[in-house]
Amino acid sequence: MSEKHTVGVVARLVGVSVRTLHHYDEIGLVTPSDRTPGGYRSYSDADVERLHRVLTYRELGFPLEEIAALLDDPDVDALAHLRRQHALLSERIDRLHEMAAAVEKMMEARSMGIQLTPEEQNEIFGDNWPGEEYAAEAEERWGDTDAWKQSQQRSAKMSKEDWKRIKAEGDAFEASLAQAMADGVEPGSDRANALAEEHRAGIERFYDCDHAMQVNLAEMYLADDRFRRHYDDVAPGLAQYVRDVIVANAEQQ
Repeated sequence: MSEKHTVGVVARLVGVSVRTLHHYDEIGLVTPSDRTPGGYRSYSDADVERLHRVLTYRELGFPLEEIAALLDDPDVDALAHLRRQHALLSERIDRLHEMAAAVEKMMEARSMGIQLTPEEQNEIFGDNWPGEEYAAEAEERWGDTDAWKQSQQRSAKMSKEDWKRIKAEGDAFEASLAQAMADGVEPGSDRANALAEEHRAGIERFYDCDHAMQVNLAEMYLADDRFRRHYDDVAPGLAQYVRDVIVANAEQQ
């Protein structure tokens, strides 16, 4: 036997206002099938099921007039309605996932201080750019430091053309490091020290970096497999060489 529900109970059950239920009744969209002895609306289980269908279509953006036509179509049974709603909800979920992914990309860019779209980031840094992977970790480790704050402030002012130039200069500098290693340039020599200072100047685009901080970065290039792999992909053994060049230069300061 179908259970009867008052308008207040149904409103709480489905999460809409009593006023909304009254409106649906007035336009014939969801009309309670009975009345209490006192003349109040009384909803059956079937009424509540119809109300759920209405709310699902509303969530999907359908106007009330179209919902009424869909629900009252004699050629469409309840199972067909459920299949249609399931398909529409799946499409919306897929779309929301795409939107969430786009927002996450924007959050990653903002956390790095980079004012670029995800497409621009891929264009400049390539599909395998590791910056997004480091963003949350970097903020967790250094988010309360002056260096992080400086980096955020300075990066926020950089344009797409600035980032293109920085990427090109970085690639050229890494090629110079690899060439110096291939030429047998010893850490601590004038040429190696000049490269160490060029490295430090590149860091100082983003935040103030003294020699002690630069040495900490150099040690991280070896300790963190991601950084080691980045340099060693340019030339095998380059991560160790960069570290040795930076440390040797700092020891002479």
